[in-house]
Amino acid sequence: MRHLLRTFQQYYRTLGPKGIVYLLQAYAFPSSAMRQIYHPDIKHSFYLRIGSADVLTYRQIFVDEEYAFEPSRTPRSIIDAGANIGLATLYFANRFPDASIISVEPEGHNYRLLEKNVSAYPQIKTVQAAIWKDNEEISVIDPGLGEWGYQTAAGEGLLTSPSRHAVQGLTIDRLMADHGIDFVDILKIDIEGAEKEVFENPFLWIDRVGVLIIELHEHLKIGCNRNFYNATNHFSSEWLQGENVFLTR
Repeated sequence: MRHLLRTFQQYYRTLGPKGIVYLLQAYAFPSSAMRQIYHPDIKHSFYLRIGSADVLTYRQIFVDEEYAFEPSRTPRSIIDAGANIGLATLYFANRFPDASIISVEPEGHNYRLLEKNVSAYPQIKTVQAAIWKDNEEISVIDPGLGEWGYQTAAGEGLLTSPSRHAVQGLTIDRLMADHGIDFVDILKIDIEGAEKEVFENPFLWIDRVGVLIIELHEHLKIGCNRNFYNATNHFSSEWLQGENVFLTR
């Protein structure tokens, strides 16, 4: 009962009275769980899956504004690695409308909704792939953490986790080369522990990133923090905002 009450309170604080209606309808009629959302600061409407982690993500990004900061120069190129359904991508696209954005998501259901949510923005390109340490096929796995908790693994990492489907793994430098990007003004990374592998050897691309925003997942994979900080000690400024570490030059 307490959990249910907290859920209703969260939906009311995030979406207002409509949030309660949406939640009740989703409980009664699961087919109605997809809802079109209008936000005053977002040019085009988008969709959330009511009853999923989408609503909490929406709150973090659009209510708590966990990605709000003032860059030292107007961004021209942004990569959203681990884009989920595209909410951070939409935030950046509306905040920096002249920037080109590459939005990368490995999991199939999330990716299809990502495509739908960003379809009205010609400056956004979507890629169904996983940011990884090598350019190789890997697997998306489901550890049971919900729509925002899918992980990626290769080799021995697959032995203890149920695989959902295969996906192309891409290094950051390969992604940049594929899309003709010389410098990434903002690189946002939320990849559920794969940062451990990505930051093992990032030296082909790390010096071509201006602002790095990352959610670290040491609780999911030991070594995430060490690899990340070993690779980024030349950034001059650091702060914590919500669940994210911000690094700037």
